[in-house]
Amino acid sequence: MTESTVERLASSVPLRDVLDVGAPGSWTDLDVEVRVSARYRPGLLPGLAWVEGRRGSTASSLIAAAVGRLRRERGAECAVESVEPLLALALCHPDGRVRGAALDRAREYPDLLPLIVVRAADWAEPVRETARELLRDVLDVDAAVALAPLILLVGRRGRGDFGVRLLGEVLRRAPGARLGPLYGSADRTVRRFAHRLAVAEGFLSPAELARAAAQDGDAVIQGLCAEAALKTVSAEVGDDVLRPLLTARNPRARSSGVTALRRAGRAAEAERFLTDRSAVVRACARYVVRQLGTDPLPLYRAWCSELGPEAGGERETGQALEPRPETGQALEPRPETGQAREPKPETGQAREPKREAGQTREPELETGHVRKPEAGQGGPKRGSFVPVPGAVIGLAECGERADAVLLWPLLSHPVPAVRARAVAGLRLLDVVDAGRLRPLLDDPAPGVVREAGLALLPSAQELPADWLMERLGERWPRHVRVAAFRLLSAGAGIVPLRAAVELLEDPDPKLRGWAEQAVQRWHPPAGLPSGEAEVEALLDRCTHLFSSYVLRRRKWEAGVGR
Repeated sequence: MTESTVERLASSVPLRDVLDVGAPGSWTDLDVEVRVSARYRPGLLPGLAWVEGRRGSTASSLIAAAVGRLRRERGAECAVESVEPLLALALCHPDGRVRGAALDRAREYPDLLPLIVVRAADWAEPVRETARELLRDVLDVDAAVALAPLILLVGRRGRGDFGVRLLGEVLRRAPGARLGPLYGSADRTVRRFAHRLAVAEGFLSPAELARAAAQDGDAVIQGLCAEAALKTVSAEVGDDVLRPLLTARNPRARSSGVTALRRAGRAAEAERFLTDRSAVVRACARYVVRQLGTDPLPLYRAWCSELGPEAGGERETGQALEPRPETGQALEPRPETGQAREPKPETGQAREPKREAGQTREPELETGHVRKPEAGQGGPKRGSFVPVPGAVIGLAECGERADAVLLWPLLSHPVPAVRARAVAGLRLLDVVDAGRLRPLLDDPAPGVVREAGLALLPSAQELPADWLMERLGERWPRHVRVAAFRLLSAGAGIVPLRAAVELLEDPDPKLRGWAEQAVQRWHPPAGLPSGEAEVEALLDRCTHLFSSYVLRRRKWEAGVGR
């Protein structure tokens, strides 16, 4: 049987050999474990007499034996060092008098500073006030940086606000460079605190704010730093600020970068973000473009016309599109040569074809379409743009219902992302035709089927139930089965119950779970004929999901089993 943490500390094993002193949770866990041990083995803990340096019956015999053994084996110096783990136990003692007395001695042991932080949020006011005075005296910048994770963890407690305020006061007086370890902390709470402090005190330059917004994985920090960087943008701002924002993977930073283009006097560059993959970036780009007096709607219409099969260009070759074996994405033929354009593996967007000498164009940061040629290079050829799916959904976001004529042909586009955005665009324009979208429920791309199911949901009762029930079978891909079940669940009458019962023994645990929940939620709808024999048969297959009372009640509601 292994020794517990309390037993090892009571045996004077050094703190660093017992606890992970760098993990804030180790100290709060120790505080709890000591109080729990006090209920069952109080003899392990030092008493008030030992803490105060007095001899008496309250001193643990185990502690006395351990200290004596160390004096004999290693000398007096090691015995003095062995006091530290015992004081750690005293600082967590359930008796407030012991904790208060231990605080007076803890000043001499820097490794016990984390427990002083814990005691600064103590429930006993005398202990809490003593710990706070001590913490205010000993907390310098180095200690504040090292203890920030623990201080913020304890700060979540009801009385932990003092430590957080003190941490802020100490770090505000420190040079901004000293907060560097906190910006890269693995603890998200620490990074948020450090960046909020840095933004408020101006510790980070605009370029550093832009890099933080682009590189940090936390959405709160992205928004905080992006907004702070945006406030500093002026006509003199350079690429060291704009480029990290414009090339960031997260849309919060990119949208701030696009908005900053107007303040920087580079609003014309926002056009390339009209087809961004993020809706918020596209909206910001449309705002900036409109400030120049340009209407983005004709641009979207032109790009979507280039995508359609009737537009010529890349569709005029008539060659078959072979899917990539590793991704399943279609290889789109070049407009002039018929050679395949390989889609980018990370985005699924088509790579720009090689151009002849003298016709090179600068690739864009986040969009798939290329810039128009410079003056003197000739106008763009029909089908020469390579729009991304963002152009399709962008048309729906700012277009009219009449623009649906440009989206319907895209339902047969070889790129799955374009088909999915076309379906989403038709739904946004409120021009969904159930008959024309229903075949997309069999699409091999899960994203297309997901969008088609969402678009068809309001028309679920108009779809043939038998056709959807067939697609619940195990021979169909999972995304097709999920879409069919969702549509059937939105059906009328007995259809939702019939579909759910069909999946009660499905090998897919998620589908089976959804089916069980659907059965338990089902109630006979108004208009369902009373006494339907099929309802009774279906409910009899679900006896394991109901208590006997609920099952009888459900049957009574349906007018069966009486």
